[in-house]
Amino acid sequence: MSAESDRPDAPHALLALYDEALPVIYGYFVRRCGDRGTCEDLTSETFLAAMDAARRKDPPPIGLPWLLGVARHKLADHYRRGMDRFTTPVAEPPEPPGDDHWDAELDRIVAESVLARLSEPHRAVLALRYLDDRSVPECADALGRTVHATEALLVRARRAFRAQYPEAQYPEGGTS
Repeated sequence: MSAESDRPDAPHALLALYDEALPVIYGYFVRRCGDRGTCEDLTSETFLAAMDAARRKDPPPIGLPWLLGVARHKLADHYRRGMDRFTTPVAEPPEPPGDDHWDAELDRIVAESVLARLSEPHRAVLALRYLDDRSVPECADALGRTVHATEALLVRARRAFRAQYPEAQYPEGGTS
């Protein structure tokens, strides 16, 4: 009876966690692939796999860290399959923002979208340097490059980022 009575707890735990976990899981994919359709698909796949696991006779411990692990596996599977879909930016700009929070959020979304369109070496070096807050020597070590080559790559990556960032559409600071 105990195994049978424990069984419904995992699906209910996942359901209770869903509202909190959905933006975290979707955000995880946005920061790593940047294509809206892919992010939505991978988020759905993650929750479907989680529900399948929760329905098993001996379900895993349901929680946000476990869900992020499932998401990591889904992202790895996606890249292994080499799925290259038509890309749509992660988010269209909302109506004119009413407060600074939205300006900052919009800037973040636009920056992530631009980052996703860059070449893999440019995206990797910018993410290591500015998102992971690593020093140039640490970036060089992670990328298997010399410090000088990494500095040159950073210069080219920043230039590529600036060239694609829609400054005229999204002026610095949003509203004056």
